[in-house]
Amino acid sequence: MAVLSCNTEAGYTKAADAQEAAREFIRASLDGNYEKASFYLYKDSAGVNEMLLNKWKTDYGRWSQEDKVGHKEANIIVITTEPTNDSTLNYIFSNSYKKDTTTIKIVKSKGEWQVDLKDIH
Repeated sequence: MAVLSCNTEAGYTKAADAQEAAREFIRASLDGNYEKASFYLYKDSAGVNEMLLNKWKTDYGRWSQEDKVGHKEANIIVITTEPTNDSTLNYIFSNSYKKDTTTIKIVKSKGEWQVDLKDIH
């Protein structure tokens, strides 16, 4: 039996659904792997999402080693998921290191589930 998947040159696999896109993006962000996080990022025409992710990357570079390790070891805690329609999901989560609640929007664009940071809160 052959197994087909959509792998990229970097070895990342397209998310099968909104929740997988969210988990992959969040895990990559917690790990400081911004190349992988960017793979799951929605590329809006104004470049706002890329700008926001670059700011996160810059901020990550300023963290103490203790904070980097804490984030890398953190578990993602899903609080709830709220579909708004068949191509948009609000993913509400925190992590076991920093207990702040965050909501990100996952959108389906051109058949791919990706993270849209413009409405993060």
